[in-house]
Amino acid sequence: MSARVLAITNQKGGVGKTTTSINLAASLALAGRRVLLVDLDPQGNATMGSGVDKRKLQRTVYQVLLGTSDASAAIVKGSTGFDLLPANRELAGAEVELIDLPQRETRLQSALGSVADRYDFILLDCPPALNLLTVNGLCAAHAVMIPMQCEYYALEGLSDLVQTIKKVRVSLNPDLEIEGLLRTMYDPRNTLAQQVSEQLQKHFGDKVYRTVIPRNVRLAEAPSHGIPVIALDKQSKGALAYLALAGEMLSKAA
Repeated sequence: MSARVLAITNQKGGVGKTTTSINLAASLALAGRRVLLVDLDPQGNATMGSGVDKRKLQRTVYQVLLGTSDASAAIVKGSTGFDLLPANRELAGAEVELIDLPQRETRLQSALGSVADRYDFILLDCPPALNLLTVNGLCAAHAVMIPMQCEYYALEGLSDLVQTIKKVRVSLNPDLEIEGLLRTMYDPRNTLAQQVSEQLQKHFGDKVYRTVIPRNVRLAEAPSHGIPVIALDKQSKGALAYLALAGEMLSKAA
């Protein structure tokens, strides 16, 4: 059986996409699942946060998308139990170069086909923009996980993203679905956060994960060490939340 591919995306920046990608990958790996994390962001934050120096890479997802390397040759080991298809600044050029290539929207999907049977989950950390890289992620994915902060502008951005998912479904990937909405950086003392959270549950029902990711110092510190939070402090609120999210996902899948 081949991997379930999840695009972790939201065109709004700073909502915890990369934090979620790294920590969910580590939590699923800890639960005994075979996981590949794909960094689709030219900033390469998921790469650095997984303990891989993006400046020293010979091959990245950039070469894979352009077809000059196959995926298995570019995959490296992450810091805690999962594999990584890394990225660095080179990927910024892919936008322009992909435009003239055949099947430009489905190149990632084709590339992952050769390694999908080695994994249970493939997580795609998409950039905070609706560009060709994100579209490649949405075409390769079975489903979308949307991390979001419970704040005023979040719902507006969410409706844009839902429209994009619908468009991709119509023209490129008819099987794409929303796996779930993940509330991140959540502060239960904040009245607005509570209100937005209630609205989300009203509109999206059981698509909203029960697990909520709190604001947590340890979560913020982990990337500077190049490790997921469960490797830094397994008892921290942030680590426990991502372990709970992995558990919720696995029980949903079962």
